[in-house]
Amino acid sequence: MEFITKALPASKRVALIAHDNRKDAIVDWCLRHRPLLEKHQLLATGTTGGKIEGATGLDVHKLLSGPLGGDQQVGARISEGEVDLLIFFWDPFEPMPHDPDVKALLRIAAAWNIPVACNSSSADMIVQSALMDRAFDREVPNYQRYLKQR
Repeated sequence: MEFITKALPASKRVALIAHDNRKDAIVDWCLRHRPLLEKHQLLATGTTGGKIEGATGLDVHKLLSGPLGGDQQVGARISEGEVDLLIFFWDPFEPMPHDPDVKALLRIAAAWNIPVACNSSSADMIVQSALMDRAFDREVPNYQRYLKQR
């Protein structure tokens, strides 16, 4: 696969997801970072988004619940260039019935080279980075070239 350089914008489109046992943790994290998050566009899987919106007052575009297709909706938005950062508090101790969807989501995030945080420490590192509020370049698959070669 050939790659091209594409900028992530200064105002990020942030996807927020949390497994059931991690929903309180992501809400707490969003409360701590509310002033920063309100500068960006937020979207989330359904239940997580509702909890974040209710606790923080942040405007969150809510998709379907993760097990009902929300994880796949986020993945589709990543591949369409509509998500710039994925914050996904997943529970490493609890098996998930929709685990294949979760693995597909993480694969898509890696393929399209977007930052991914899987816990509060990695999320803190990303949002406190100087790059959070400014545009920066990243390499992404050259999909148009790929289509021409097919």
